[in-house]
Amino acid sequence: MSVVKQQVFRIVCGIALMSAASLPAMAQQLKTGVVNVPALMDRAPQAKVAMDALQEEFAPRQREIVAKQKEYEELAEKVQRDVAVMGETERRNAENDLRNLQREVTRLQNEFREDLNLRRNEELGKLQRSLLLEVQAYAKTAGYDLVVGDGVLYASPAVNITDSVLRAIEANFQAAGN
Repeated sequence: MSVVKQQVFRIVCGIALMSAASLPAMAQQLKTGVVNVPALMDRAPQAKVAMDALQEEFAPRQREIVAKQKEYEELAEKVQRDVAVMGETERRNAENDLRNLQREVTRLQNEFREDLNLRRNEELGKLQRSLLLEVQAYAKTAGYDLVVGDGVLYASPAVNITDSVLRAIEANFQAAGN
């Protein structure tokens, strides 16, 4: 029985050695690349277009908030200046108006911030999906077997294909007429 175990052990060791010897050959045949996804998100022309569109979309609301803030500041100055000559009822009404205007400014700011964050997240999600498709298309065209992105702690310049992918993205963006 122990002779059979020794034979099986030798066979298993032989197979393991042959597999280990063939790993470097297999690894050399594998074409890998690394993409810095945050750099793509930051430098892709689609990102600039999306952020400019968001800025344009939210500019009227931002102007409205600035106008309300200015209205509040002007009313606060007027109340401060005229408080000495105001009657009790007039002063109380002015303070209520001031408080209501401050609440409205705060509400407008909070709604603006929430809506902007929601839309920015939507646009970033679309951009991420678009860039993922671009990276996949580039990898297929360039013959890559494996392209990794997030979670890479180190990648040598030899496997970092971020700039190449970015050039392809920019070319596709220009070809699409944007």
